Amino acid sequence: MIRATLLPPDDARRILPALASSSSPDVWVHRYEHAATGWVLAVATHAEPGSGKLSLGGFRIAPEARTSSPGFTPEREAIALAMGMEEKVRWSRVLGVGGPLAKRDLARVVGGKCVLAPTPDARVGQPNDRALLDFAIEAFEAIERDAAIALVTGQDLGHGMMSDGLTGSLAYLNARYRGSVVADTSGPTAEGNFQVLHGMLRAAGVPMERATIALIGCGNIGMHMVERLRALHATLIVVEARPERRHQLEALGIRAVAPEGKAEVIREAVDVVVVNAAGGSLDNATVEAIAANPRTTVVCGSENLAMPDPRGAEALRRAEKSYCPTELGGMMGYLTAVEEYLAKADGVPFEVSTVLRAAAALEPAAYAATARQMAGGFAETFEAAVMAL
Repeated sequence: MIRATLLPPDDARRILPALASSSSPDVWVHRYEHAATGWVLAVATHAEPGSGKLSLGGFRIAPEARTSSPGFTPEREAIALAMGMEEKVRWSRVLGVGGPLAKRDLARVVGGKCVLAPTPDARVGQPNDRALLDFAIEAFEAIERDAAIALVTGQDLGHGMMSDGLTGSLAYLNARYRGSVVADTSGPTAEGNFQVLHGMLRAAGVPMERATIALIGCGNIGMHMVERLRALHATLIVVEARPERRHQLEALGIRAVAPEGKAEVIREAVDVVVVNAAGGSLDNATVEAIAANPRTTVVCGSENLAMPDPRGAEALRRAEKSYCPTELGGMMGYLTAVEEYLAKADGVPFEVSTVLRAAAALEPAAYAATARQMAGGFAETFEAAVMAL
């Protein structure tokens, strides 16, 4: 009933050629297809079979907006997201950031991602959602058994209340699969994002209370950012797709605009652009607008697949804009997941406060890298400045 296929790194590089030039070009893709329904699950991981490594990356039930996008396949999406996760792991090693258990076991951790393409009747909240999740659990257990690696999955797109009206999809998974973690990673992710932003602005000589910040996307992570930034009296402009969230922000006295107003916002006198939407926020047109804005000095965030064309990073550097890769800014979410997983494995309590405290280390690192970039006339990328320090 379920067809399983293992795609080796050569096949993964053919599916997504950009993988070949990444810092870790070997990815294995475990593909499972439900013969009766057509559901396809792709688990891309940097953990080679038999390695016993921990593959970290959320479980994405791809929303319709993603499955209908040009060129989408679960395999391609999973590989691209696994590359981003591996970058987060790499940056946490470089900077020595993480909770106590994650830092202890970081040598075992690699990036991965689980992407499931469902049918409309099986999305979370629809009649066949339980069968869909059971299919995913069966596949996850098969990977652990057959490939001898450990999958650690957490929250991502596509989750919510199931069709019984009582059970959250993550709670359902957590009760049935040992690798599923349920900690709310949005708070630590936002805290890491905030610390990066704070350090970058400090290097740019822009006090938070005088900063005008454009937030692209305001889901759970974005709302945590709003709370932190409002407390420091920053001026916020938010681009958000959901009308109800825009109304919520406006009730707080925050200007909120629909996505079609993004281009206008980017051209305004904003000091910072922070991207935390569902993907693709730093498209070519947005990058060009940021590059042309004389006031904007800093770009950061935690968004996955934020920049469809990687040449955008070079365009921002040439325009003397400091761009912190969103993989670095978003690392605290994965570190929360691995800390919870390892605490459960060790039989000790998991405390999210340990990860929130760990995020503070990103502020001085972001400050030093941005200051080095600016002092050197932007001869270096942000990444090169971090490595040099």
